Amino acid sequence: MRVLISGSSGLIGSSLVASLRVDGHDIRVLVRRPSSAASEVTWQPQRGADGVDDILRDAVSSSDAIVNLAGSGVAEKRWDQAYKDTILNSRVTATTCLATAIAQVETKPSAFVSGSAGGYYGDTGSEAVDESAPRGNTFLAEVADAWERAAIPAAEAGVRVSHPRTGTVADPHGGAFGRLLPLLRAGVGGSLGSGRQWWSLISLRDEVAAIRHLIDNPTVVGPVNFSAPQQATNADLTKALGKALNRPAVVAAPRFAVRTILGEFAEELFIDQRMAPAKLLATGFQFSDPTISDIVAGLVNN
Repeated sequence: MRVLISGSSGLIGSSLVASLRVDGHDIRVLVRRPSSAASEVTWQPQRGADGVDDILRDAVSSSDAIVNLAGSGVAEKRWDQAYKDTILNSRVTATTCLATAIAQVETKPSAFVSGSAGGYYGDTGSEAVDESAPRGNTFLAEVADAWERAAIPAAEAGVRVSHPRTGTVADPHGGAFGRLLPLLRAGVGGSLGSGRQWWSLISLRDEVAAIRHLIDNPTVVGPVNFSAPQQATNADLTKALGKALNRPAVVAAPRFAVRTILGEFAEELFIDQRMAPAKLLATGFQFSDPTISDIVAGLVNN
């Protein structure tokens, strides 16, 4: 299978590329700089629909599937209005570019897996929500909604489109836990605020396997929650990690302090985000790390 991937340099994208290549698939990656290898395709995602050119159309028309993970990191910088615009625009323009190219070519891929996020639901409350739940009213909910809607031209052109609404990816080498684990190992990382807020986690290997499930399974369409079947509160997760590391974390980080460091993004860490992976389970996906203890073991031992 030939798969075209955007966002291949990130934590998820690089792991997906490696996984597919190990199994012998022909992988090409989209890059903004001039290509330096046959497996690279130069594109201009920041231009949206105007970024579609013959090079991109050729890459799209010769691909069996496309995976779109492009977008600036949500937690990379302190939020101000300029960076919030970057978070939104980097996702919408890149998705628009790919969806427009898909709509324009005669020979189309069989699947377009285009990213989204669990932030779509905003504050879920304490009950786990499935894919039928309504959109929330937070900034990240607006981003996820716009991100998904940007893929509509591909769906209207007859291509199967799915959106992984990803929770927090648990991996010790990057993402949120790349920052959290060193604090816990030093014994200084406690829960955030009260710690009663729910988090939906998924291990990196399950994230990659689930994306591959969306590529391969012709019955999966639309939004798909990417979260382990078992969720945890922030306090329970922090306690489990502290115990596994033999570094009990007892000092909670007050809300005002977290907001001082992270700006508006801090508010996303204090709301309930609890998802049920209903579609994944209904379509036969098998989690390697279905429980919090599995995820914690993976974080500590890798």
